[in-house]
Amino acid sequence: MGGGTACACALGGRGGAEAATRARWAERASSISFASPGPLILTQPVWCSWFPASSRRVAAEWAFGVRVVMAGYEYVSPEQLAGFDKYKYSAVDTNPLSLYIMHPFWNTVVKVFPTWLAPNLITFSGFLLVVFNFLFMAYFDPDFYASAPGHKHVPDWVWIVVGILNFIAYTLDGVDGKQARRTNSSTPLGELFDHGLDSWSCVYFVVTVYSIFGRGSSGVSVFVLYLLLWVVLFSFILSHWEKYNTGILFLPWGYDISQVTISFVYIVTAIVGVEAWYEPFLFNFLYRDLFTTMIIGKKSYKNNTLKHNSVYEVLVPFFSPCLLFVLSTAWILRSPSDILERHPRVFYFMVGTAFANSTCQLIVCQMSSTRCPTLNWLLLPLFLVVMVINLGVASYIENILLFTLTTAFTLAHIHYGVRVVKQLSSHFQIYPFSLRKPNSD
Repeated sequence: MGGGTACACALGGRGGAEAATRARWAERASSISFASPGPLILTQPVWCSWFPASSRRVAAEWAFGVRVVMAGYEYVSPEQLAGFDKYKYSAVDTNPLSLYIMHPFWNTVVKVFPTWLAPNLITFSGFLLVVFNFLFMAYFDPDFYASAPGHKHVPDWVWIVVGILNFIAYTLDGVDGKQARRTNSSTPLGELFDHGLDSWSCVYFVVTVYSIFGRGSSGVSVFVLYLLLWVVLFSFILSHWEKYNTGILFLPWGYDISQVTISFVYIVTAIVGVEAWYEPFLFNFLYRDLFTTMIIGKKSYKNNTLKHNSVYEVLVPFFSPCLLFVLSTAWILRSPSDILERHPRVFYFMVGTAFANSTCQLIVCQMSSTRCPTLNWLLLPLFLVVMVINLGVASYIENILLFTLTTAFTLAHIHYGVRVVKQLSSHFQIYPFSLRKPNSD
């Protein structure tokens, strides 16, 4: 955008102050690179009317400034873009289920897709199915009591739908890379897009599975599920931490096994009912204990070839996730209204979204061979909220803080994802969801 870009302003009143505002923001906007050049319209948001008349101009100017900065904000640095140009995919998959069953299956399935279909569309479709399952189950089991004795259970047909969609989502996640190689459209953006969405899918997947057992006398407590969620999150980031330090992605066995098993368990639940999971299947070992064991039973891998020399640099990617765990756990333990018991689904989602944002930043650094940021700025508002909670607040205030923080994290993460995809699409001169090439002009 050039310095002569027109800036229309409607701030209530006309005069020197408004002219100065237009000139000031036109100058600031001229230094920002936008994907789609065009005129900036400085309008007064509806919420500006909440302010006194004397403050509306300032509020509108601030809102416009935020829109200008965020619309053109670039998360990927020039150094990282240069690193993406040199990136080569390197992964190791030793899982027999994946090698001998799923990959042959995916090789057959991918032939069904037309060659004009962009791999990222397949990836995104699978992610949307995971999100749909999360929302679908939230409707029938909002507080995780539907599987408990004496409560209205989730209809059998819902388990069938969720099981089928979960397996389809898993299949789409397996064929997107094959479609990219089939259409000769493999790019670093595709891998980043795939793994970035996978990092966010962790919370959707775990929380949806929780409804099979739920909480109550026959289920798993919300705090135990919180800890199990963290096992899954740390297991996910471990693979990318290994790649950050070794340059090789060691694919975990747990992912394929858990996806196939859980898809099957959903279908079985529809046939035998949730009551079947109440009974022990071996001595006094309950199915809920098997669920816990399956989540905890993740692979571990040690490699002595590290790209970073100091222990500090090797461990930097864990700083933000560990701090997130400390802060979120402190909130649970110090909550005056027992926030996890009251709003477990929202709390899980808040944690999972913040974690996904930190993981995506690690993946960008890992793929571009640049240093991972020490801390994620999203943890600052969480830290402030925990400090306020520690001082003691009313229950309704704590609820507002949780929902506000969750909304802010979600919007911030979506903005991050959209901007990163736009930056890399522009850098590689491709469309993210189409195999057509942009015009050279």
